[in-house]
Amino acid sequence: MAKSSILSSSIAKKVAMALSGLFLVTFLALHFFINLTSVFSAETFNVCSHFMGNNPIIQFVMQPILVAGVVFHFVMGFVLEIQNRAARPVSYAKNNGAANSSWASRNMIISGLVVLAFLGLHFYDFWIPEMVYKYVEANPLEPTRYFGEMAHKFESPVRTGIYCVSFVLLFLHLWHGFNSSMQSVGFNNKFSRSLHKLGYAFAVIVPFGFIFIALFHHFNQ
Repeated sequence: MAKSSILSSSIAKKVAMALSGLFLVTFLALHFFINLTSVFSAETFNVCSHFMGNNPIIQFVMQPILVAGVVFHFVMGFVLEIQNRAARPVSYAKNNGAANSSWASRNMIISGLVVLAFLGLHFYDFWIPEMVYKYVEANPLEPTRYFGEMAHKFESPVRTGIYCVSFVLLFLHLWHGFNSSMQSVGFNNKFSRSLHKLGYAFAVIVPFGFIFIALFHHFNQ
């Protein structure tokens, strides 16, 4: 009975983590499309950024939900990792993990930690200055300031390099995570193959799209 309860608890945690991951993917996609506009039109990027940064629903409802989703997803990842390690107290005499699984699937906790560190850098680079600008210094609204501020962040080759490496690890995290999420929530029907392909496409296009955006602004100062 106890074993059955533990198993049920583990499945529930995996489903909760999968759903939180899929939830965060929608915000990642939105963030990508807004940043992509900066490559084609500084004016469009300023309009989108000004709307996102000053809409009260986004700022005071969606933003706290997003932060809570990020915290929940990563905490649940650590909990499941600890739980999985506890279930295997004795190390195998020989563990050839590469024979049965990809590097991404065996090192989700590592790529997750790097992605979490990257989010910290992103908050430090963009979110905190924005909060200080609007609520601490109480500066007047300047709808045209966003493009210049973002482009300035990518002047440094070191910062640009850190962003690029972080997005490569985000690619690995998404590559395994998206399809793992589909399995966790039990999505298996005639549409699942197409959805898996969509997940792989998303895992490639979005992270490497972010890398393109960072390099574009770095080399077009």
